Amino acid sequence: MKVLGIDPGSRSTGWAVVTREQGRYRALAAGAIRPPTDGEMPDRLLAIAEGLTGLLRLHSPDVVAIEAIFAHKSSTSALILGQARGVALLCAAQAGLRVFEYNASTIKSSVAGSGRADKEAVGRMVAVLLGGEVSGPHDAVDAVAIAMTHHAHAHRHAAAERLAAAVKARR
Repeated sequence: MKVLGIDPGSRSTGWAVVTREQGRYRALAAGAIRPPTDGEMPDRLLAIAEGLTGLLRLHSPDVVAIEAIFAHKSSTSALILGQARGVALLCAAQAGLRVFEYNASTIKSSVAGSGRADKEAVGRMVAVLLGGEVSGPHDAVDAVAIAMTHHAHAHRHAAAERLAAAVKARR
């Protein structure tokens, strides 16, 4: 399964394409979409959309995993993040892909073993699990962690889908 992990942001949207083969994670590609910060918000969101659309076409992932909305100290920051996140969700939907959302504590717990792990601990564990550092900005490392989280939880989603199909078949 090829997962596109997305760490949304209006200044930098991290992304990573991750597979898991024979129990080992492999980052096929990772990076960040960085729209011009001096541009208007609609232009920045367009740059994110164009970047994600291109990545979806280039890498043909099976699913998308994205960080869920979390409480923000600033309502303005939350709204801006929500706009970038909305663009990512729209791009995935237009590509016909299922989207799985994970909150920050689930990502940290899945990768670093603790929901309270800091960014550095998550980054170190991502490197250990990959067998090497992720080249690129920290947003790309976060996107790798998000994709790894989906791989770690995919069996749970598959079981839920089988159960739902069995219940539906009995009706």
